[in-house]
Amino acid sequence: MFENITAVFFDLDGTLVDSVPDLTAAINIMLQQLGLPKREEAQVRTWVGNGMDNLIRRALVGDMDGSRASSELFACAKPLYKAAYADHISVYSALYPGTRDGLTALCAARIPMACVTNKPAEFARPLLDRLGIGEFFTTVVGGECTPNPKPAPDALLLCAERLSVSITQGLMVGDSLNDVGAARNAGCPVVCVPYGYNHGYDIRDAQPDAVIDSIADLPALLVNIA
Repeated sequence: MFENITAVFFDLDGTLVDSVPDLTAAINIMLQQLGLPKREEAQVRTWVGNGMDNLIRRALVGDMDGSRASSELFACAKPLYKAAYADHISVYSALYPGTRDGLTALCAARIPMACVTNKPAEFARPLLDRLGIGEFFTTVVGGECTPNPKPAPDALLLCAERLSVSITQGLMVGDSLNDVGAARNAGCPVVCVPYGYNHGYDIRDAQPDAVIDSIADLPALLVNIA
């Protein structure tokens, strides 16, 4: 299944980086400025994965269903969150074990890599750089780079275009149902890690093509560099 892979598309939050501690800090700064109660990190972990706007709405109402957040409140909250997160991009965030080793091995094998995330690129790029892995990625496709975020195929197709590979020769690596859906919709295989942000559900239930314990295990799956 992975014999013809010539490029890898990595999700960011929950796959390469545990960013929830910083996301929680930014959320709570925003809520404090709005006079709203703080949220717990465990709650934020279940809300991450559908882009910044959905995270803000969920935090405002304290529920996975963020649709109850008024448009007026959201309009006030978003710039507060963005300013807070800009100050907390990499204060507490950390690479998952095995991330650097896996990326280093793929880079040594000259496998081009893209980061494809629903996080805005304006935050994704500095996060990658500050954690010392930005150099591994030829391109970063953020949530604002295509009309439709994951699980739509748009972002993966843009990655393939930027890396000059056929989408069928790309491999999506992620942690959530959105990543599996994007890969299926784009027509490429998908490998997942079990430790990320999938709204509290086991990623195996989404039936990715493989589940690996860490990114360090990924190179062994790719026959051309094993």
